Amino acid sequence: MKTTLIGLTLFALTAATVALLPTRPVTGAIQPPAIDPVPQIPRAGKIEVVFVLDTTGSMSGLIDAAKEKIWSIASSLAQAESAPEIRMGLVAYRDRGDAYVTQVSGLSPDLDSLYATLMDYKAAGGGDTPESVNQALHDALYKVAWSNAQDTYQAIFLVGDAPPHMDYQGEMQYPEIIAEARARGIRVNAIQAGTLPVTGKEWQKIAALGGGDYFQVDPSSGSAVAIATPYDEKLARLSKELDDTRVYYGDRETRAQKARKLDATRKLHASASTESRARRAAFNASDSGAANLLGDQELVEDVASGKLDLDRIEPEKLPEPMQAMAPAAVKAKILKKAEERKQLQTEIQSLSRQRADFLAKEVEERGGAAASLDDRIYGAVREQAAAKGFKYDATAPAY
Repeated sequence: MKTTLIGLTLFALTAATVALLPTRPVTGAIQPPAIDPVPQIPRAGKIEVVFVLDTTGSMSGLIDAAKEKIWSIASSLAQAESAPEIRMGLVAYRDRGDAYVTQVSGLSPDLDSLYATLMDYKAAGGGDTPESVNQALHDALYKVAWSNAQDTYQAIFLVGDAPPHMDYQGEMQYPEIIAEARARGIRVNAIQAGTLPVTGKEWQKIAALGGGDYFQVDPSSGSAVAIATPYDEKLARLSKELDDTRVYYGDRETRAQKARKLDATRKLHASASTESRARRAAFNASDSGAANLLGDQELVEDVASGKLDLDRIEPEKLPEPMQAMAPAAVKAKILKKAEERKQLQTEIQSLSRQRADFLAKEVEERGGAAASLDDRIYGAVREQAAAKGFKYDATAPAY
């Protein structure tokens, strides 16, 4: 035992002495290969944002701004280095006695369908100053299917110019609603349109209770950055061509659902502004935008990626024009569309980068946009989402 202890002691002292000596490679000796650290791959995570939007008569300008900016907001959210899945929802609200009190569009990565719904909203109704803010916040929390994943940043953005009705009997009021939201990890932000003092007081309280941000914007425009670029028209055209490469498969119900998505896309191409369609193209070109562009059950992507063996799919699950085609002809058509899609995506990504550079210079020349709707929403998300592990290297939002 004594000999063993002495031997161990000598070994430890020798090892310690060697560790202190300077290290030099021995000429001719075989050096052990350097071991690179294992790269930390960012987790994708999810971002879930619900906009609670006052759609009464005084909100016309801000509703129009929301229609223009939803795609750039989505692109800003997608700037997180982990390329998160972006899911958005909408609660439009007015007041009792109007055409509706609330209308809810649940959280979804299908932003085309959400945008098609938003396009139909016109400012109308209202009357007395307060609106059904309590009901709107209630529905945003309880009528929307929020996920339970721990790596999800979740937030509500309340947008309006009038305070809540606090005199409706039997109605759950915002302090209780927001307490439940915070318990579930959902931040509540308050964007005031205009400068009405009574609204400002309530909105600041809502943001404080909700662990969110409060700020004011111009009710006529939302103070949004709206700059046309030389790239918009071509991006809008290429985006439509990219949309035309989509082919969906599945049972009859699935194909009917996808047909409604395609209808929503056709609607936005027919009615949305060129600038808005260019912003959509930029979002769809991002890694996060693929969920909106394609969704699931998309034949070209699934065949090209190897996810789906075309020989194994039942003919009745193909789109009707393909059901009578020979398998070889179907495969040739699909692969041709895959090549077209790849070329279009490359061109859109290149133009989107040029567009972003152009906008950055324009904004800088105009003195910046620190007080804009774009910057304020992006700043709130960047700060709040950090607690969920999301990292945003970009100092400015996508415009």
